[in-house]
Amino acid sequence: MPTTIPETRHYFTPDGLRLTADVGGDPTAPPVILLHGGGQTRHSWSGVMQQLLAAGYHVINLDARGHGDSDWSPDGDYELAALAADLGAVIATLPQPPALVGASMGGATSLYAVGNAAPGKPLARALILVDIVPRIDPVGGAKIGNFMRGHRDGFATLEEAAEAVSAYNPHRPKPKDISGLMKNLRLREDGRLHWHWDPKFLAPSHRAEPPDFTEQLHAAAEHVQIPTLLVRGLKSDIVSDEGIAEFRSHLPALQVFDVAGAGHMVAGDRNDAFNQGVIGFLREHLPAA
Repeated sequence: MPTTIPETRHYFTPDGLRLTADVGGDPTAPPVILLHGGGQTRHSWSGVMQQLLAAGYHVINLDARGHGDSDWSPDGDYELAALAADLGAVIATLPQPPALVGASMGGATSLYAVGNAAPGKPLARALILVDIVPRIDPVGGAKIGNFMRGHRDGFATLEEAAEAVSAYNPHRPKPKDISGLMKNLRLREDGRLHWHWDPKFLAPSHRAEPPDFTEQLHAAAEHVQIPTLLVRGLKSDIVSDEGIAEFRSHLPALQVFDVAGAGHMVAGDRNDAFNQGVIGFLREHLPAA
C-alpha cells in the first residue's frame, strides 16, 4: 500500500554507518532522492517532499553522513567518494533508478556518483543540481565556509541562532515562527545549541562544503548521459554565468532553470518557483502516474 505520510527509515553505508531518511509515496512509483547541502539536514526539503508526494513520486529524503540524524564518520571521512558510495547503497535498495535532486553538497555528490557509475549500468534516470556547478565563485564559497566555521561555541538561545541565519541570508525575510530552526540544532552537554552536524566535516582534508573539487566534477560531467537540470538562484553568490558556461563545456546537454529572487538556498527562498521548475523537469523525463 502506498505510504502517503512519510515515515522514518534507515539505510546502511558500505563502511557501516546508519543513515536516516524520511520516505513516502507509492514504492512502485518513480523514485526521487533528495540530498541536502552541507551543514543542512533533510528537513530543508520538507516542503519540496510534500509537493513531490502530491505529484505521485516515491520520495527518499536523506540525511547525509555526519548530518541530522545520520551517523557521524568516526574517521571524519566526508569526501565525495564516501558520500557517493552512501548514495549508491541507498539506490541499490530501489527497484528502478531514481531521479536525484541535490543542493550544493548534495548536488556535487549526485554529479560525482552519476559520472563515476559503472558503464552500462545507469545509476539514475534524471539529475537536478540546485545552485551548484563544479567551479563555484570563490567569494561565495568563502562566505559559506566562514558561516559554517563560525559560532563553534554554539548559541545560548534559539533567537541567537536565528539572528545568525538572518545575518547570513539578509535578503530572506526572518520568519515569525523560528521554532523550525530547532530541527537543525541540538542541545549539547554544555547547555548551548549547536548545529547538528559533525565539526570534522569542515576539516581541510575531508571537506565537501563549500565545494572544492572542480576537476573531479568536470571529469564526472564528461560521462553524464542522463537529462540534467541546473536550478540557479539569480541572487546566488555561488553560481556565476562563467561557472555555468564552463560546466556546459563538459556537459553540453545541461539545462538551466533560473529562479528570480532566490540566493544559494533556492528552495527556501522561492519554494513555489523551485517546485515548478523541478516537478516540470521530472514530469518530462520521469513522469509519475
